[in-house]
This record gives sequence, C-alpha cells and structure tokens, in this order.
Amino acid sequence: MDRDSRFLLKCVRKYYKENSPILPDRFTRREFGFMHFGKNMMQRHISFSNGNELWRFVASNVPAHCYYSTAYYRHPDAPTMEEKEWMGAELIFDLDADHLEGADKMTYPEMLRHIRSEMIKLCDSYLFGDLGFDYDDVRITFSGGRGYHAHVMMGDVLSLGSAERREIVDYVMGSGLDMDWVFPYKRVPTSTFNTGIGKRTNVAKDREIPPENSGGWKKRMRNGLETVVEDFCEMDSKTLRLAYPSLKTSHYKTVEKVQNDVRSSQKMMFEKNTMATLDRTAQEMLVRVMDRDVKIRLSGEVDAPVTADIKRLIRLPHSIHGKGGLKVIPLSRDELTDFEPLEMAVPDEYSDEPVKITMRSPVDLRIKDERFVLKGETEVPEYAAVFLIGRRYATLGLESEQERKLF
Repeated sequence: MDRDSRFLLKCVRKYYKENSPILPDRFTRREFGFMHFGKNMMQRHISFSNGNELWRFVASNVPAHCYYSTAYYRHPDAPTMEEKEWMGAELIFDLDADHLEGADKMTYPEMLRHIRSEMIKLCDSYLFGDLGFDYDDVRITFSGGRGYHAHVMMGDVLSLGSAERREIVDYVMGSGLDMDWVFPYKRVPTSTFNTGIGKRTNVAKDREIPPENSGGWKKRMRNGLETVVEDFCEMDSKTLRLAYPSLKTSHYKTVEKVQNDVRSSQKMMFEKNTMATLDRTAQEMLVRVMDRDVKIRLSGEVDAPVTADIKRLIRLPHSIHGKGGLKVIPLSRDELTDFEPLEMAVPDEYSDEPVKITMRSPVDLRIKDERFVLKGETEVPEYAAVFLIGRRYATLGLESEQERKLF
C-alpha cells in the first residue's frame, strides 16, 4: 500500500470509529461487498444479521468502498448468483458526471452541479411526474463521488425483470419516440373536382400539435415546440442555426423563409393546435428540429445498464467513498435542490490540522466554505487533503507532523 493510500485509510478509520453505515431495509436479505485500500479485488458474498456486525466489520477492516445489493436474496451470502435465489430488486437510476458531455473540461464542482440538475429533472419530470411515484417511493442518495442514485422502492417494481426495466429506460430517454405519433398528420379535404372518369378530392396533410392538456412526452414536446417557435421568431438565422444543429443542412434563405412563416403563424398554431397555417417546408423543418435537437435535451439522463440490472451492488448510505473521502448521503427531494457535496458531505471527523501535499496540477475550489487556490508543494487542512489526494489532484508531500502522528 502506498503512502497516499495509507493516509486515506488512517483518516477514514477515524470516521468509522465513530460512525456506521446505514442499514438498508430488509438488510438480512442483501448481499454486501467491500473494496479495500491498496487492493483491486472486491470482497463480496457477505451478509449481516444485525447492525453491530456491520459496524464491527467496517471499523476493523476500514474499506475504501462499501456496497450492498439492490436485490433481495433468499441466501445473500451464497457464493453464486444461482444459489442466492433472487427475490426481487429495487429500480435504480444511477447518474454519474462522467457521462456528461464535456465532463472532461469541467471542474469537480461544475460536474456535480450539472449532474444534480439532471437528477432533479429525472425526479421531477419522470419519477414523480410521468411515472407517478410518490416521494415515499423514491430514495435519493449522493454517491460520495461524482453523482447521485435514485432507488424506487415501490412494491410493484421489485419483481420487474431486466426487459421491463429497459422499457422504462427507453421511455425516460425518449428512445424510439415517433414524431408521427407526437405530431400526427391530419388529412382535411380542400376541394373536389371532376377528372372526366370520376370525382377526385384534394387533401391537405398538415401536422397537428399535442393539445395543452396532454401528458407525458406529448406535453413535453408541445412545450419544447413553443420554445423552438419563440426562437424561430426572435433569433437571426445565423444564431438559430447554431442553436439547432440540424438546421445546418438547410440553406440559410430557406431557414429565413421558414422563420417569416412561423412569425406570422405563432399565435394561431398553439390556439388551434395545428401547423396548418405553415407551408409544408416549415412544418417538416420544425418536426426535424424537435426530433434531432430538442428530444435529447428533454430526455432524462439514465445509465441504461445500471437501471436494467436486477443484481446490482450500490453504495451504502453513510459509508465513505474512498476516492475523495466524502460521505454517501441520503437526501430528500427538497434537500437535493441546494445540496453542495464539498460543504455537506465532508466528514467532521477529518481535522483542520495542516497536511503537506504536492499538487499534480493547479486547482481552485471551495471546501467547507473555504477557498483553496493551489499549485506545486503546499499545505492544506486534513479534510481538504483527503479530498485532493483521494481524487488524485494531489499526492502526499514530504513527511509532516500529521503524517508522523498517523504512522
């Protein structure tokens, strides 16, 4: 075990000396797993009969990461999945900042703010919105690292298989959403004429707009279309083409013509729930923008393999995430709104005593309401050193008074 790992282990030990992870419900039916500092293999297929057993295990072994199964098993400590005898599983949504576009260019706080917004959208628009779960059905957790988990505990979902869970993923992500279902064609006879061999009717084929009282994706796409139409009315064509990449394949004069058409029809479109006042080019351009540009912005962020997995291990609340030393914290929906990990998930057991560190690269961040602008060899409080070393922003510096006390 290297010096950095020994330092992290000693600090985390102070936390577990005073604190135990929270036991999940029906914990005797859960499998537990642990990863240890300086080791790459997971220790798993473990079960506990009471909370004291778990605390003693964690306090004596000081794992870097603690996990429990989202599934319930008849024999959770059996060595194979078949022998465990699956009884059901929570429905899990795992949002991690490393899935965000451009995450590699974000600071840690920026990543956490973005992924928090995605979890809020997932909860409000989908879990509590379209899918109709109650607040009591969903348990939200900060992962201690770069994301959040939502556990749906409702009894009706526990028996769902992987296929049914993938259908929920597809719904949240808008996968396969049919624009002809969202904006269906309405065929209206416009005129009838005699061809000499019989009568023929001309039919107008115009896109309908979901009514205001729609639900689910139809309501979501109506609201999205209102925003798109406002942008078509207010933006110049150059800015509009930047805002909606699918327009780049259209000539700028065509875009300008559609913009003029939309400006004259904006009010009527949403009063009558139809695009009939637009010409065909304008209608299809708006639908293309909704399909290629807007749908993805309205969809929920989901790690599909995690949600479909019925035998997943996930982080144990009030355990420590070994890469950064932050706590895994359960949150209510209201608490999620303003949750700041570097203020609220730093254990009090980490001290203010100075620790010498060497920065791998410059860092500017705020921890526990104190700003740190760091580069090269420097000194920070222990609670900051744990985070910086754990996240590999820094390595332990020359031997310090703190290190001599620890080792």
